[in-house]
Amino acid sequence: MEPDTRFKVYCSDCREKVELPAEGFRLTLGRTPAQSYYSFSCPSCGAGVRKPAGEKIVEALTRAGVRTMRLVPAEG
Repeated sequence: MEPDTRFKVYCSDCREKVELPAEGFRLTLGRTPAQSYYSFSCPSCGAGVRKPAGEKIVEALTRAGVRTMRLVPAEG
């Protein structure tokens, strides 16, 4: 984990550019790369924001120690 890593992101609701520490994010890894996303709460407006996470974003967030949840296929 890289200490004190911060990320600059835009809020989809209020359009503010904010900077958050790794602890402010959650990364969800989908069954396919196209289903992966990261999420955060905007400190400016309080909105819950969810954005696609491509390979480079997944790598950066993982390296910074962002909490990660892996989606598993439903058994049926």
